[in-house]
Amino acid sequence: MSVVKPFVSIRPEPSLAHRIAALPYDVYNRREAKEEVMKEPMSFLRIDRAETNFDDHVDTYDPRVYEKAKELINEMIKDGSFVVDDSECYYIYELVMDGRPQTGIVACASIDDYLNNVIKKHENTREEKEIDRITHVDVCNAQTGPIFLAYRSQEEINKIVEEAKTQEPLYKFTSEDGIGHHVWRIADGERINKLKDSFAKISDIYIADGHHRAASAVKVGLKRREENPNYTGEEEFNYFLSVLFPHDQLKILSYNRTVKDLNGLDSQEFFEKIKVHFEVSEIGSTPYSPKEKAAFGMLLDDIWYELKAKKDIINNNDPVKALDVSILQDYLLGPVLGIDDPRTDNRIDFIGGIRGIKELEKRTLMDMRIAFSMYPTSIQELFDVSDAGKLMPPKSTWFEPKLRSGLFIHSISS
Repeated sequence: MSVVKPFVSIRPEPSLAHRIAALPYDVYNRREAKEEVMKEPMSFLRIDRAETNFDDHVDTYDPRVYEKAKELINEMIKDGSFVVDDSECYYIYELVMDGRPQTGIVACASIDDYLNNVIKKHENTREEKEIDRITHVDVCNAQTGPIFLAYRSQEEINKIVEEAKTQEPLYKFTSEDGIGHHVWRIADGERINKLKDSFAKISDIYIADGHHRAASAVKVGLKRREENPNYTGEEEFNYFLSVLFPHDQLKILSYNRTVKDLNGLDSQEFFEKIKVHFEVSEIGSTPYSPKEKAAFGMLLDDIWYELKAKKDIINNNDPVKALDVSILQDYLLGPVLGIDDPRTDNRIDFIGGIRGIKELEKRTLMDMRIAFSMYPTSIQELFDVSDAGKLMPPKSTWFEPKLRSGLFIHSISS
């Protein structure tokens, strides 16, 4: 059983939603975030990346940065830029990309479900990346970035969502990148109870994106429990802001790879080595994206090739080893190109599928020798790895469209 509850949202005044909503804080480096805030002074990056309010000599993690984020939230509530709903609600958040909608439910998930593995993970987190968000949540007394969760589609939940979408939306706008954003509110008690009961029947929820945000929110919750030994479990710090999507509406894009050199091999030696485990076919100058699992596109010396993994290296008994990213790593990137740890090796770079295959061609002309186009990981593969209690290799999934921050804030003061 899972606990997915409504909450009192702090959210933009409707006429300002399109100006405030911003891509997640970790999409940008400091310079890029500052440029976005200069372009749109109301961007939520002012709060999510509050170092944008300071000169560059102020460290990103300076205590003043987090205090500024808190100050800005309070100022925007006071001046009416943010409104605070008067009751606990669920929200329906639909994103439309290239004509394809995906609709999630904005709610709060339980830190106990995270700790008890009802909410399942497929990535490790790094403490140094968590500390920033832990401090941000703790100082602001609020969660500002939702965690992207997935669950196996349920007809009774789908029905409630579709009924809610017949109402007048709270927000309806198109962001600069062409993504449509539509938000509805579920405030009546009957629908709230139906949704709560429907989620209580779900035994498995999965983190699709936002492992560090989730881990940070949980650690703040545990810290608050220590500070409040008489806590009841109902306090808001026991829950974290989430958007939950049914699995059949999600699309994972490929996460492509580029490598700087051939690890001291010449082209002939390289091809001899990869032909041990892959069937190689020359495609030519036309960019190639694989159409099936265990197939890869490869760009070398301006020529595209198709690589097909030989059957003897495909391990369908292990959900991690069966991933295309694992096959490429275990039988080519590691043993042939010497990329033993893709997390730390600066000879490899990862290109999100949203950038398109042309980005691979661009990089091989600029600073890389070879590139690989990938067949995207499926949502079922993500579920299989998570259900097995295992972890995916780095850069296995790229979800689009990205959830916007700033449309919903969850206060954890209780």
